[in-house]
Amino acid sequence: MYAIIQTGGKQYRVEAGDTIYVERLAGATGDKLTFDEVLLVAGADSVQVGAPRLGEARVQGTVLEQGRERKLRVFKYKKRKQYRRTRGHRQAFTALRIDSIQA
Repeated sequence: MYAIIQTGGKQYRVEAGDTIYVERLAGATGDKLTFDEVLLVAGADSVQVGAPRLGEARVQGTVLEQGRERKLRVFKYKKRKQYRRTRGHRQAFTALRIDSIQA
């Protein structure tokens, strides 16, 4: 059984036991989270599609880690104008383990 959930403006295909990395969510390591925005739940022989969401479906997860990605270098310049800017960016993430899917 798998589900498609929406969090942080993105959609993720999840199954029980999966580990996913999503945009930073509030919660400490070990906290339980419930995702209500379930768009689709599919089993071995049936598929439930929401319009736009399934009202009764829930996905339970556990926070494994709060972290930040490796640094990206953002470099801007304009040729022949002596304009150069270097900035860095580190995206925050939350690592989740999907525990169960209730349809």
